Amino acid sequence: MKINKILNNNVVVSTNESNQEIVVMGRGLAFQKKVGESIDASKIEKTFVLETHGIAEKLAKILRDTSELYLNISSKIIESAQSELPYKLDEYLYVALTDHISFAISRHQQGIQLKNPMLWEIRKYYKQEYQVALRALAIIKIETGVELGEDEAASIALHLVNSQISGENMASAVQVTEMVNTILNIVKYHFKMELDESSVNYERFLTHLRFFAVRFIRKEKLEDTVDLFLYEQIQQKYLDAYRCTKKITTYLENHFKWSLSKDEEIYLTLHIHRVTNRHKFE
Repeated sequence: MKINKILNNNVVVSTNESNQEIVVMGRGLAFQKKVGESIDASKIEKTFVLETHGIAEKLAKILRDTSELYLNISSKIIESAQSELPYKLDEYLYVALTDHISFAISRHQQGIQLKNPMLWEIRKYYKQEYQVALRALAIIKIETGVELGEDEAASIALHLVNSQISGENMASAVQVTEMVNTILNIVKYHFKMELDESSVNYERFLTHLRFFAVRFIRKEKLEDTVDLFLYEQIQQKYLDAYRCTKKITTYLENHFKWSLSKDEEIYLTLHIHRVTNRHKFE
């Protein structure tokens, strides 16, 4: 087995006997190694197959700033989820979960606890995913010693829900693609800029839009739970991003007869602000 790409000292990309791209993990696996050299089989601790082109490159970007420990945790969560959920999970979940878990633990260590305003809805509408996510928290605690709360379980459950979007019927997939692409174009034209599609903030924004789309496909509406003072503060602090959000709101109302809650407007505004201020927030 040869090294095709080095993600870091402990993670490499290779090819198996079936000519499938695989990610191989193990302590010191790539230490003082070069592309094309053989992998020491005795050091291999974990292997998983990638069927989707480009996932290895996205993992490489995440692992520049994130420990492979979180990729290993994500892999264990995905294995558990795949055995319990009735649909195939998209391989991008490796990237999304690794990034999310790293960010969640970092926030926890800084004493920052974010409430998930969709917790109630997630427990109600995505019961299977939520139970899997609770077990994911147990995996995270075993691997890191960090005990995350139900709000993080809700976020992990949403990642699982988002991962099945490729399994929707073709008409839904086309509609989702149209919606996401149009929203991205609204943002680009409003700010007169190209978005950095290689950035983590762009990936997070795209993930949020997919969550958005899944709720639309299932005709799920969120009730407003936001504090009006917070809504006004966000509106004033991120005025340009908020104006862009209102353009998106108008588009959704005109084309899909779908109105957004104030909670959704806040999240959309914050994501737009981050993705259009990449130099400050990378």
